[in-house]
Amino acid sequence: MAHIDSVTIHVADTEAAERFYAKAFGLGDRLRFRVAQEHTTGFRGFTMALTVAQPSTVDSLIASALDAGATSLKPAAKSFWGYGGVVQAPDGTTWKIATSAKKDTAPATRQVDEVVLLLGVADVAASKRFYVEQGLTVGKSFGRVYVEFAAGTSPVKLALYRRRALAKDVGVSPEGSGSHRITVNGDAGAFTDPDGFPWHAVSPEYSPR
Repeated sequence: MAHIDSVTIHVADTEAAERFYAKAFGLGDRLRFRVAQEHTTGFRGFTMALTVAQPSTVDSLIASALDAGATSLKPAAKSFWGYGGVVQAPDGTTWKIATSAKKDTAPATRQVDEVVLLLGVADVAASKRFYVEQGLTVGKSFGRVYVEFAAGTSPVKLALYRRRALAKDVGVSPEGSGSHRITVNGDAGAFTDPDGFPWHAVSPEYSPR
């Protein structure tokens, strides 16, 4: 099973990004940063998602992100699937923080259960086939709508969503062009997927930025 070590976000200022994410989410080395000034406009075609145990954790993480300088795209609210909200980091990355629970059952924490990279793709079925060929194992699949790959021991899980549907889910326009401003680090090899998302080959023990 292919292992995803981390996600590198391309930012204008790595020190500022490190400060923001340490204060907002505290995800440690699951996120990395590199300086980049590639042209990009609008929706970058992906969203980072944090899955947590209960609504109070959603509220805590969103509050710390906003306090650190994020912008609210969707205030936290209940829905038929649970509770969640969306913020945009100062570097432009969109973050969805959500739980399937609708009520708190324990004291509030800041524990993140899963970090998920959601890629907005043109053809879910085609991208699914591509990633299976790279060694990823399908965990859940809903036809041409959504695919989630098994994470195994990976600190980051990969999922595919239709681009327009993903943009709508996080409250932004689907229009956008230029660089995605991310690189996926994993042991599946070095390649670029059908939608232009680059992968960097690393071992699971990879640690340098």
